[in-house]
Amino acid sequence: MSGRARLALCAWAATLMSACALLPLVDPATWLLQAAFLLAIQTGVGAATRRVPLARPLTVAVQVLVTLMLLTLAFVREQALVGLIPGPDAFQQFGVLLQQGADDINRYSIPAPLNPGIRLMLVGGVLIIGLAVDVLAVTFRAAAPAGLPLLALYSVAAGLSDGADWLWFVVAAAGYLTLLLAEGRDRLSQWGRVFGGAPRTPGVESGGAVAPVRTGRRIGVVALGLALVVPLALPAMNGGLLDGAGTGVGSGNGGGGTISAVNPLVSLRDSLNVDEDRQVLSLRTVPEDASDLYLRIVSLDDFDGTTWKPSRRNIGAVPDEFPTPIGLGADVRRSVVQTRITAADWYAQDWLPMPYPPSGVDIEGSWRYEPVGMTLVGDHGQNTRGQTYEVTSLDVQPTADQLASAPEPPPTLRREYTQLPESLPAVVSETAREVTEGSENHYQQAVKLQEYFSLTGGFQYDTQVQVGSGSAAIARFLKDKQGFCVHFSFAMAAMARTLGIPARVAVGFAPGSQQADGSVSVSLRDAHAWPELYFEGVGWTRFEPTPTRGTTPEYTQPDTPGSTLPDVTQPTQSASAAPSASPSASESCTPEQKKLEACPSESQAAALTSGDDGPRWYVVLAWILGGLAAVAIPLAPMLWRLRIRAVRLGAHGRSEAGTALHTLSVWQELTDTAWDFGIAPEESQTPRKAAARIVRLGQLDPTAAASVHRVADAVEQVLYAPHPRPTAGLADDVRRVIGTLRSTVDRGTKLRALFVPRSAVRVVWAASAWWSGLTARAAAARPTLRKPSGQQS
Repeated sequence: MSGRARLALCAWAATLMSACALLPLVDPATWLLQAAFLLAIQTGVGAATRRVPLARPLTVAVQVLVTLMLLTLAFVREQALVGLIPGPDAFQQFGVLLQQGADDINRYSIPAPLNPGIRLMLVGGVLIIGLAVDVLAVTFRAAAPAGLPLLALYSVAAGLSDGADWLWFVVAAAGYLTLLLAEGRDRLSQWGRVFGGAPRTPGVESGGAVAPVRTGRRIGVVALGLALVVPLALPAMNGGLLDGAGTGVGSGNGGGGTISAVNPLVSLRDSLNVDEDRQVLSLRTVPEDASDLYLRIVSLDDFDGTTWKPSRRNIGAVPDEFPTPIGLGADVRRSVVQTRITAADWYAQDWLPMPYPPSGVDIEGSWRYEPVGMTLVGDHGQNTRGQTYEVTSLDVQPTADQLASAPEPPPTLRREYTQLPESLPAVVSETAREVTEGSENHYQQAVKLQEYFSLTGGFQYDTQVQVGSGSAAIARFLKDKQGFCVHFSFAMAAMARTLGIPARVAVGFAPGSQQADGSVSVSLRDAHAWPELYFEGVGWTRFEPTPTRGTTPEYTQPDTPGSTLPDVTQPTQSASAAPSASPSASESCTPEQKKLEACPSESQAAALTSGDDGPRWYVVLAWILGGLAAVAIPLAPMLWRLRIRAVRLGAHGRSEAGTALHTLSVWQELTDTAWDFGIAPEESQTPRKAAARIVRLGQLDPTAAASVHRVADAVEQVLYAPHPRPTAGLADDVRRVIGTLRSTVDRGTKLRALFVPRSAVRVVWAASAWWSGLTARAAAARPTLRKPSGQQS
């Protein structure tokens, strides 16, 4: 391995070792494998371009282009040309993902979930840092400044993570020291044999560059030890900008296997994807009927075309009595429900699950109130772990007539909750208008949308779909008609907004399972998402478009005959209840399957925000690499000749042996170039006769002929003179001859010499010689079996 290739490998390793400091920030840590693979490709491209060789700015430009294409392939291939070339849509999607990543960083405690936006920021950041390190340390041969981007990478991780920072410092520092030692050894090797002091044992040669390298290692270890020990003797500095102590609303450690994501969609996907169901909450209600009791965690009202997420809201102290829900009129029938809820000691959600709308909460701890969504969020790390609390809520029971006659909502509310991104496909609004055709009011439109998803549209509750992410995700869901609660709620809320109905998505838990002692058990698999639509005079109203999940609201069954809505479904029963004697023929998960816990676990890939249709990124990357290989193989002879020419003409010797080797390499390049242009070599001729033959057959001018003879004279000096004299300018002489040969032949000969050089057959000869030597060594190493004396054949 050459010194520069070894230096590039050390730069790759140093970048990854510094990136290890980011591991505590995100769970899972699989992003590092993807980053390592893409960084290896980036490093390999840099090594290849430097071997051609290309100019330094061109090498950097090629690496930047390849890095951009790799990120496009891995994250936004759906918006790119042939999945690889980024265009305006791809750059727009990059912006969307980066914005999502920035928002998620602000919302989540450590460790944060590996969302697409966060993954892009991590992988892209490592690639950018790796590119900077490779350019500085390898391309420009300045390993010391390459420590600055490595320090920036470590500083970001150290400022955000808690605990064991010294370990990541040691790993990152070891990578940087390895890079410095590799660069120093490469520099020393360029000066030839390095004196390493007198040998300790008589008759043993000195170790060359070993002694300086060993000294450098010792210095590095001592410096690293001082960097770890000295700060212990200095006064502590706390409370800085990057202080790891969690302060503020919703902060927490996120450790101990708890669910601490502020964005509940991550908790929802994780909960539905568990292999073993676990109880999350236990509750009792007064009155005891909890068949229609949903527990709401938070509402998602910000729709950017890719996903729904909570808007940033102001929070305040928890009031003793909550205000009347926005939009709820005095003529709407309601009843008061008292609910006592106990959270499992392992369940640590930052947002408090409550029935909606709540009118009062009795809970201990530090909690804050968000008035728009009427939700409670933990303050300074407060969460639900092991909490027991009581919630007073309203069971709002509007009639179909009240919803149908609801007036238009206030302009401000309507404007905020009907916003739609320009990237939303037109098929979403077209489908909404087609489904609700003939409706006389928003209520009828909402009911028809619910019927479309839950009954008449042919949708299936399927956990094995891969719908994909991006602005076209809802359109693909409407086409494939397969998904789970996130897909149904997202799609219905978006379609309602296209019709001018204020809509948002609520996340929480569907009604749980009734237990023998009268309590209701809410488990992880009861996690659910549903749309809420606003009707003036009633307020935010729940709808249930997901088939076989939750309960269908009674007020969505109009008083007019002919409704196709099914009867109100019942909550899930306990596992001890007997299953039905006649199983359902539906392909979706039936209540009987729920009783037997036979429903397949929901795949996280099915979520709109994380799923992706088509093959995985590494499969596409394999196809792309295969295509590149198919293009590169025909060009291999040309690339090999360019590389060999650069090595032969770029080398130079400082010693007598080095000068001889350089002269013979230049002569070899001259004869191979002549061979490429049709002048086959004659191995039996002397250098002087071979030069005359090249001049005659190549029809060279006097200047080029003098260059050929000058090279031939230098070769004869090396071969026959006792003390050959070094000849300067031989490489320039060969370049001059190459230019003259190129100008004296026709276009066909030029193209053949470039793309199909005859001298490339030397690769085959070299491979054949290597194979022959290998087989000969294997035969020599094979033990010989002899017959025992006296044995007859």
